Amino acid sequence: MKIGCPTEIKAQEFRVGLTPNAVQEAVAHGHEVIIQAGAGTGAGFDDTVYVAAGAHIAETAAEIFETAEMIVKVKEPQASERKMLRPDQVLFTYLHLAPDPAQTRDLLDSGCTAIAYETVTDDTGGLPLLAPMSEVAGRLAPQMGAWTLQKANGGRGVLMGGVPGVGPAKVLVIGGGVVGTNAARIAAGMGADVTVLDRSLPRLRYLDDVFGHQFNNGYSSAGLLAEHLAEADMVIGAVLIPGAEAPKLVKRAQFADMKPGATLVDVAIDQGGCFETSRPTTHEDPIYEVDGIMHYCVANMPGAVARTSTIALGNATMPFMLALADKGWRQACADDPHLLNGLNVHAGQLTYYAVGKALGIDVISPQKVVKG
Repeated sequence: MKIGCPTEIKAQEFRVGLTPNAVQEAVAHGHEVIIQAGAGTGAGFDDTVYVAAGAHIAETAAEIFETAEMIVKVKEPQASERKMLRPDQVLFTYLHLAPDPAQTRDLLDSGCTAIAYETVTDDTGGLPLLAPMSEVAGRLAPQMGAWTLQKANGGRGVLMGGVPGVGPAKVLVIGGGVVGTNAARIAAGMGADVTVLDRSLPRLRYLDDVFGHQFNNGYSSAGLLAEHLAEADMVIGAVLIPGAEAPKLVKRAQFADMKPGATLVDVAIDQGGCFETSRPTTHEDPIYEVDGIMHYCVANMPGAVARTSTIALGNATMPFMLALADKGWRQACADDPHLLNGLNVHAGQLTYYAVGKALGIDVISPQKVVKG
């Protein structure tokens, strides 16, 4: 199979879809790999490293989209990229379609087969291709929130760990999954007073068993959430419904009860955000203010640490990428129900229920699609 990897063109996105190690593995399996010139530079991989791994270098994205049978990326294809997709092509990348009707429409119109990293599953019910970026984003969230809390950036001017005689920042994490757990660990490590809210009692027990008194946890309810919002210096939104749009858990009306200059960090922004006032921002212009409350809503947070993120993502995606290339997408999905769960679009039809529900589009069973 001919595998193509274009340079990411989303603002301030420095990750790359294929690492040199992934290229070497694909070539060893008998596949041809084409990398766009400079695609890996932001992650610290120059073209010579890819050539040494066996890749060919293409000067333009157009050349890759025109010739490759499978496109491997990091972020969802931008409008100019979607125009280059074709019916006999496989797209393997993050998609986050539920809050993005324009992208969904373009992918359907292209006729391509689109497999989303974020809906591939595993035997434990986890999301193995989302997890590494959730870990990165979770660990970045307190760091970015601490920066936003600085007075020069519009925040309250509160230091995460405080100093002798001055208490630490109060951090509320909504959601105790991969993002929330990593965010809580780092925030607590910075010396903050951290509370995690979640609606899964087994998850709360797990957090208590593993982390003990490093941070507090509570069963999320409207009343308890409101109580903690009023005390928080920073709120990290870490909720996830796989493939679906995130629920809006904090309303604008609640800002009146919050501390002026408090910071909201919305790690769910790729799925539409979990705060009512959230809108996607970029690393170039990451924060904004609404009613005295600061918002950090960068939609590709892991792109800020591109080398770590690229290697972590490449480790996770490589086995699935090789299966798709070795067997073809149809056989690979037939053999692996977890990879089949990643199928979101095929030949003008939507194949993921949560996206269809969010966007009001009819869905066909992915099992039916695979059977042809």
